[in-house]
Amino acid sequence: MPIVHGFDPPERFVAGTVGEPGGRTFFLQARIGPRMVSVSLEKQQVAALAERIDELLDEVIADGRARGVVPAMAPFGLADDEPLELPIVEEFRAGTMTLSWDPDDERVVIEVFPVGEEPVELTDGEDPAEVLLVRLEPGQARAFVRRSEHVVGAGRPSCPFCGQPIDPEGHLCVRANGFKRRDPS
Repeated sequence: MPIVHGFDPPERFVAGTVGEPGGRTFFLQARIGPRMVSVSLEKQQVAALAERIDELLDEVIADGRARGVVPAMAPFGLADDEPLELPIVEEFRAGTMTLSWDPDDERVVIEVFPVGEEPVELTDGEDPAEVLLVRLEPGQARAFVRRSEHVVGAGRPSCPFCGQPIDPEGHLCVRANGFKRRDPS
């Protein structure tokens, strides 16, 4: 039987992490009342989803497709800087994600499929095997973008030469010929 984790709209939809920089696990977490779903994903997927949501909302504003107000920035009252809610139980690992604008409800629609599952055109009577389906109001979507950018940027600092992350113990930079000075003591 198909499993559809639907949230329309969620009370909370956030990206967050568990662990220390360099060893973090990223999650999308959606909640309505006591029902909560957590899906693990890659840092790059969080960054790409946030970027595309931002671009989608900017396009909706530019095209004049919205009947209501689509904020250009995250509304102050919707900021969510709280940690992920516990317990974190991974429903599945995210693979393909789709993003669209529903002009009838004026909502951002996000579908997250498990690794190995491809989105398909469904005919009447068909359901996906499993999917996280989230429908966000524009303000919620902007708040998700803001938080996601913060979460992605909170990792290890990047090397100014090669752009690779720098671990607490340093790193060997290819652009600096891999040479690491040793402390003479």
